[in-house]
Amino acid sequence: MKTAVITDAKYRTVVAAARTLGRAGYKIILTQTRDDCHLTPPAFDSRYVIEKRWIPGSVSDRLYANRLYDILREYPRPVLLCVGAVSQNTLSWQRERFSKICDFLIAPPHALDMLNDKAVVYRRCLDLNLPVPKQYNNSKPDSYPVIIKPRCGERFGLKAKDRYKIARNDHEFSAAVSAMSRWDPEPLIQEKLIGDGEGACLLLNRDSELIDFICHRRIREYPVTGGPSSCCESIYRPDLISQAYTLLKSFQFQGLAMVEFKAGKILEVNPRIWGSFPLTEKAGSPIAIRYALASAGEYNPDYSDKSPDHYLNISYSPGNPVDLKPAYRNGVRMRFLLNDTAAMLDLLRHGRFRDFLSAIPDCFSAQEALSSHDDPGPMRRYLRNIFLRR
Repeated sequence: MKTAVITDAKYRTVVAAARTLGRAGYKIILTQTRDDCHLTPPAFDSRYVIEKRWIPGSVSDRLYANRLYDILREYPRPVLLCVGAVSQNTLSWQRERFSKICDFLIAPPHALDMLNDKAVVYRRCLDLNLPVPKQYNNSKPDSYPVIIKPRCGERFGLKAKDRYKIARNDHEFSAAVSAMSRWDPEPLIQEKLIGDGEGACLLLNRDSELIDFICHRRIREYPVTGGPSSCCESIYRPDLISQAYTLLKSFQFQGLAMVEFKAGKILEVNPRIWGSFPLTEKAGSPIAIRYALASAGEYNPDYSDKSPDHYLNISYSPGNPVDLKPAYRNGVRMRFLLNDTAAMLDLLRHGRFRDFLSAIPDCFSAQEALSSHDDPGPMRRYLRNIFLRR
């Protein structure tokens, strides 16, 4: 039995990865640093998890890499999936050392740094003729509303909802720039786009070749004024896939990443497992399995069939999206129960009654991100933790 070690078990995304790989026959080992999680992670209660390993201290400790390394050495060349940004960055700096004992797909530090920098991504998109929102270079915009955000909100430990400010007039603009300047002396100023929020989520191998993908559309987010997705739907958008792939390949990226779009324009890149990753399990995507196989050099696409295994050499050109075939179910909706309930109440508070009414059917038809008939433990633990935090 092959072994997969998944870090940062506190994140909800780990549940889907553990289930998918566990069902595929992998022995699942989860790790979590004690100082970063004071309650039992929901993923620890999955029936597919064989071992739960607590690591002393925090993921930001200088000894974290050594402690993780010691755990990995206990297993015969496991596949390693780093979920959190800090874990991923730590391993990226020690790629050569860890590659001697385990298999993984993580980009080099310079690639991660550039992809985490929204200003660098914006300039690269312009160079590649990829669609981006209008940007104002540290000058007062000629029209409103606009978004003001630091080049890398995660670097400053900001929550998703605090990583931007919306300005609708000159007064709000001055206040927003002043607030964001605490984190970044030259924050980005871009037009506020109106339209669907979408994500193209890709898996690239060590040669930056496309292995797999899944796309999604945001249905609701919390807070509704702009925040993480609370309900989303799997979609098929070959134009977004080819644009995202062109961008990621230009950085010689490898591993898992999501390119975020709004109204058809690229906003930013999340060069790691993304928040709506549980949709991959609900939609039947094999992306987690193909990550494990590609990490070990065991996934060789077969160009003779019509599966998503034959589109390695694609590139984007405006008006000419590449025709790719998805390996997941299209039109699957997924919701995070508590977050989406809060989003629906937020719609009422903002007087968006039509949007609230349209959300009600999802309460009965959309799949819950952490629930599974054959694996109820994570959802039970998640709900129990909510009450314990109070």
